[in-house]
Amino acid sequence: MPLLMLKDLPRYECLLQAARRYPSLDPSATDAFLNLLRTGDEVFAAEAEFLAARGISQGRFTVLMLLNRGCETYSTPAALAEASGVTRATMTGLLDTLEKDRLTERQTDPNDRRTIHVTLTPKGQALIESLIPDYFRCVSGIMEPLDEVERTVLVSLLHKIQQGLAPLDLPEQADQPVPAGQSLELSEAVAELAPA
Repeated sequence: MPLLMLKDLPRYECLLQAARRYPSLDPSATDAFLNLLRTGDEVFAAEAEFLAARGISQGRFTVLMLLNRGCETYSTPAALAEASGVTRATMTGLLDTLEKDRLTERQTDPNDRRTIHVTLTPKGQALIESLIPDYFRCVSGIMEPLDEVERTVLVSLLHKIQQGLAPLDLPEQADQPVPAGQSLELSEAVAELAPA
């Protein structure tokens, strides 16, 4: 699902002008942020298109890839939900459809009847094995413009952003009243800045 849905990003000059109107707007931070969102959207769309052309959703592919690791850590529905960043209810739905298509199966743990393990069936294993070579060619193609050093730097920079998200201290809406007529959602503010 796209995050930004903005075809044209604002020019840097527009961000500089907006910073005069919105003092909390850091032009270089906003420029980097919008480009990060735009790139994420385009990568997400490229992966979705690759998988759709092969008749599989991103959610189902993620589950199959996690199970393909052969790791006990990801064998319960709860662990699969956690690892893929979805709710347990969403995972249950994914597992229901994968099991219906005979790609996975759920079995009760003989030592603990409360625990259910999910495994790939031979059909599921064959499907994921058939997808993996082309999938990683697609991934390599997306990252091809960057050399090894640039990729390492990119990963390092993305880790810095991820670490910065954890302690992010945003003001509560209730604690920060906004004068009437001055409340703008990020998407509205960005759209306002987009080139005509």
